[in-house]
Amino acid sequence: MTTSVRLPSIDRRRALEAVLVGGFLAGVFDGLDAVFFFGWTVGVSPGRIFQHIASGLLGPSAFHYGWYTILLGIFLHFTIAFGAATAYYGASILLPPLLRKPFLYGPIFGLAVYGFMYYVVVPISLVATRTKAMSRLELINEVLVHALFVGLPIALVASRSIRVNARNEALGSKR
Repeated sequence: MTTSVRLPSIDRRRALEAVLVGGFLAGVFDGLDAVFFFGWTVGVSPGRIFQHIASGLLGPSAFHYGWYTILLGIFLHFTIAFGAATAYYGASILLPPLLRKPFLYGPIFGLAVYGFMYYVVVPISLVATRTKAMSRLELINEVLVHALFVGLPIALVASRSIRVNARNEALGSKR
């Protein structure tokens, strides 16, 4: 006996919109946090923060190319945010609890994104190795921001998008 699982049909426009809006919100919130947090605690300029991101691809030379590498860093930052939104949206199609409980699973996803970045992406990138350990304040900031300002907005936007899609599908089948 074969059982089949019926996945909801996907409105590609809504899926793209969810990924773009969720990724954009996560990128903006995370980027603003980095600018304010590191500006306030360490005195780092916003441009330097995005050059640091670009240094993951270019190494230390990223700090010598001014606006080019600032823009590259912003592009990379948002590419990662859109990638995270895409991953959550795709997973939520296969795992419906992600849709039903975005306030639970969004923050968990945000922490998973942080772990993936910190333990997988950064070690294989060309970012210079840290010379001093992360402070408690920085760790608390990173954890809270990834949970509440990265994972949660992505989950809320994906949840809303797929619920609207399902509602529209149900209304269409009643006509």
